[in-house]
Parts: sequence; C-alpha cells; structure tokens
Amino acid sequence: MGIGLDAVTALSPTGDSRAGEVLRLRREISRMQRRRSDDALLPLDPAFASLLPEEGLLTGTAYTVSPSPSLVLALLSAASRKGHWSAVVGMPTLGVEAAAAFGIDLSRLILVPEPAERWLAATSALAEVVPLIVVQPGSRARDADVSRLNARLRDRGCTLLVAESSAGEWPQSEGSIRIDDPHWHGLGAGWGLLSDCTVTVTARTRRAPMPSRVQVRLPGSRGIVEPFIAEQQGVEQRDIEQSLRGPELTALPSLSSEASPRNTIPDLELSLWAEAG
Repeated sequence: MGIGLDAVTALSPTGDSRAGEVLRLRREISRMQRRRSDDALLPLDPAFASLLPEEGLLTGTAYTVSPSPSLVLALLSAASRKGHWSAVVGMPTLGVEAAAAFGIDLSRLILVPEPAERWLAATSALAEVVPLIVVQPGSRARDADVSRLNARLRDRGCTLLVAESSAGEWPQSEGSIRIDDPHWHGLGAGWGLLSDCTVTVTARTRRAPMPSRVQVRLPGSRGIVEPFIAEQQGVEQRDIEQSLRGPELTALPSLSSEASPRNTIPDLELSLWAEAG
C-alpha cells in the first residue's frame, strides 16, 4: 500500500495532543487538492537559469541539493513569485524572515521543521498538493518507500529537492545542485563587516552529465541571490591584493643640489678631512 493522505494521521498517534492539529492539516490539504500540474518546468531565478539545460526544474523529479538555507530559499524563490505553493520539511534552521527577503510568499509556504522519523510520510502527503518541496531526511529511507514516493512525484507533477544529510545520497535523483568555494566579503585587515558571500553553484543532471557552473552572490548585498559580474571579480581581486600588500607608501622626494644647498648639508669629503685631523 502506498503512502498517501491517510499517512498524515500516522504523524500523530492516538492520544497525542497534536492529533487535532494534524486532522486540521489533513482537511486543509484535502481542500487544497489540486489536479496534476501540466507545467513541464518550474522556474528558477535568472542567476541560475544557465545551470540546467532546460533552464528550470523538471516537474515529477527529485534533485539532490546542498543543505544550505540560502541555496534552498534561492531555488524556491522564482516559483513562489509565480504563485506556486512550496513546502520545507525537516529544516528547523530555515527562517521565515530570510524566506520573505528572498521574495517567497509566506502565505503559500508550508513549514514542517521537525517531523523526526515521520519526514517521509509528511513529504508524501504534501506531494499530493504542493508542486515544490524541500526535504532534509532524518533517516535512511527504504528503497521501496523511495520508489513509491518517486512514483507519487511523477503522478502529481511535484518537484522534490532533497537536502544532503547523514542519511546518504537520494537514489533515483534527476541531478544535483551544490555550492562550493564560499568567499565572504566586507572584512579588511582586521576591520569591517560581512556584507555578502560569493559561491560557485555546480549542477549535474542525467541529461547533462558534464558539470555546469555559475558564480553568484549568495546572499548578495540585499540578502538575496545576485549574479556575479566579471568586472566585480576584477575589482575584488585588486582589493584582496591591496589588503595583502598593506598600505602603499608615498615615495619621498629626492634631494637635489638646488633643494639642499651645500651650506645646509655637510659635504662628505670635507667631513672625512675633518675627522682625519
């Protein structure tokens, strides 16, 4: 038997004080029940558009992503701005203020911060009605459960982003989106404030196994993802080199015969004769 809406009741056993809240959530999910999405792609922020060959996230598939809250919010932002619902399961450190800063519509965002061992049931239930879900597994899932969830994704046209965890790599994923080489800016030689972070985002998919990379500010100066322009890279490189060299010293003016009359600077030869006696 598959994992469906009936599994939501399993999130709260009999006698649990949260049973009423779980039942309310189930009624809300039933009210939201949607037909299968006809969209082949979910949009990405323009800064990520060149990462994937389709320039968007394929619906009905799963991607493995780095467990970075900034990356997760950046991947959700474009779809949310288009009016799509999204959900995040098992990431208690993800903040709603940061989500709002990325342009995510909080009225269309479902958070399940600590599902514990019930993360799979929660994810499967949400896949019925939410087109874009992020989950950080709290434990390793059985192959049969993963296959059933992947079948649910295909049937409902839902896209799943699986944040890497100790549970291991997500099987049968369409591809991966990871961040590397973070470089924070704003600090000088012992002074300054952190302003933004430059990272390299790398994507691989089944259709494009060769890695594709982009450099972005994540977060940028405004707290959201921003493209990293080549001119900025040159300016920052010069700033780094300058901070390593330290402050430049102004050259002292050379002493010429006109600027230094002989009666003000003792002649070396005369001084030697004076010392000789």
